[in-house]
Amino acid sequence: MTDNAIEISGLTKTYAGSGSEPPKTALKDVDLNIPRGSIFGLLGPNGAGKSTLINVLAGLVVKSAGHVKIWGFDQDVNPRQSRAAIGVMPQELNLDPFFTPRGSLDVQAGLYGVPRAERRTDEILEMIGLTDKGDAYARNLSGGMRRRLLLGKALVHNPRILVLDEPTAGVDIELRQMLWSNVRKLNDEGMTIILTTHYLEEAEQMCDEIAILHHGELLVRDTTPKLIGRIDTKTLVIQPEGTPPPDVALPQGVTLDRREGGILAFNYAKTKTSPGDILMALREAGVKIADVSIEEPDLEDVFLDLTRSANKSAA
Repeated sequence: MTDNAIEISGLTKTYAGSGSEPPKTALKDVDLNIPRGSIFGLLGPNGAGKSTLINVLAGLVVKSAGHVKIWGFDQDVNPRQSRAAIGVMPQELNLDPFFTPRGSLDVQAGLYGVPRAERRTDEILEMIGLTDKGDAYARNLSGGMRRRLLLGKALVHNPRILVLDEPTAGVDIELRQMLWSNVRKLNDEGMTIILTTHYLEEAEQMCDEIAILHHGELLVRDTTPKLIGRIDTKTLVIQPEGTPPPDVALPQGVTLDRREGGILAFNYAKTKTSPGDILMALREAGVKIADVSIEEPDLEDVFLDLTRSANKSAA
């Protein structure tokens, strides 16, 4: 048995053009393995191919080429088993307004062939915080409650893999905290989580590994710490005593941003310059320091740097 929850090789999806529009390739020869038991981030700008990839995994979109294995089951050879191994919480609030949460979960479980005696409807309602709304019509639920119900529907067949497609888009802090608490609990119990999000700080906090798609191609895949470590730039932030001088002779390659409150932010390449070099230049300029700190790059910096480089290469 492989150590990967999902194995993708040569995955390509081309949509046929209509009228004068040419065919569009949404995914191009993507190779990607996702380890079992991980929380894996799938990132990329709009139009990168994330939704197409998720829909291929869910069996909602037929691939043009390539191979996909989900929990060891080849999607072409064992489509039923591969679909049963994965649950998807979609971004869209596609709920029947005339079903109650309890009814929605029961119907979803029935669609997956879960015997009535094995259904976990009450357990799932409690986990997603909808026990007291179990018999209310979905049309009367708030947007946040509907999103909780989508999570519950993705879990009715006890999948090995859970895909969360922009799960916290437009939700409040309380719902976001509830969702991440449930995700960590499910992951601790052995479930593999795949997350797409536009909130890069979430991916940085939650994900063990991250893959970035760009124009349908896999741009990079690495552990979160290694991705962040790719950025060479750091910022030395100085709060001077009194009014800072108008000019400071800085080491080569160091740039200065003046922030509100007289704060000085020195951007430097950590492989070429040390903070000590900058501090020495400040002492020589007669700057007295009240406070000092260093700002590290984050996942947003990595994301922007990689996508900018990819755009320049394509130009």
